[in-house]
Amino acid sequence: MIQLKRRLSENWKRVEQRIHDACGRAGRDPKNVTLVAVTKYASIDIIRLLVEMGVVHVGESRPQELAQRAAMIKEWLARRSRTPQPGGPPRPHWHLVGHLQRNKVKSVLPWTSLIHSVDSLRLAEEIDSRSAALGRKTPVLLQTNASGEASKHGVAVAAVTHLAEQLQSLEHIEIRGLMSIAPLTANEGLIRHTFERVRELFDEIIREKTCGADFRELSLGMSSDFEFAIEYGATYVRIGSALLEGIEHVAQTPQLDEQPAS
Repeated sequence: MIQLKRRLSENWKRVEQRIHDACGRAGRDPKNVTLVAVTKYASIDIIRLLVEMGVVHVGESRPQELAQRAAMIKEWLARRSRTPQPGGPPRPHWHLVGHLQRNKVKSVLPWTSLIHSVDSLRLAEEIDSRSAALGRKTPVLLQTNASGEASKHGVAVAAVTHLAEQLQSLEHIEIRGLMSIAPLTANEGLIRHTFERVRELFDEIIREKTCGADFRELSLGMSSDFEFAIEYGATYVRIGSALLEGIEHVAQTPQLDEQPAS
């Protein structure tokens, strides 16, 4: 377990350094980029280790697993609090970064700090209704399919501004910004084109004051492309495989980031 924690720590520091370097090249403050550790294929033991390391933002692609894992981590932290230790780990903020169906909103909402993947008015209305029942406002990001890939979820580029206006009118939703996923490709030009288009939409919404002052977040980039995303203003980067590289108890898969669950 000690060796596993050491490897996780090394991976984390390596990713943080890459973020720092990318921010330096882009003339940005690294404090303005939040690393979300995507744990889709990690075991609960690895998530506990990440939390012990001080990881605050944890992302899950599948709503059911987010609810289950968040409950398990909450129970584990509660047990630890009965025998408090100096500098104990804080309770993490859970991010839903994968596709969300309306029938899963009720189960996931109590655990989620930020939903990155709102892609329809009907889904937003369901979140709004469930949030009202809980007496809260739920922060969300509007997911746009800026790459135009049929396999990806997200709102078409042409419809983003109109949907943002509709979300802004819902009382129990707080629209914080945009999210998008670049093509999984070695073609740097295609990746940059996707991020550039999202940034243009983001700037347009701010310029036209379509949304309120809380609209300031861009969730872009994963392990293969987050350095490009930082150049285009990403405030959240969703990193899975780069953090879990060489770690046991992780499923063998070529993609460990935030690709939406079906």
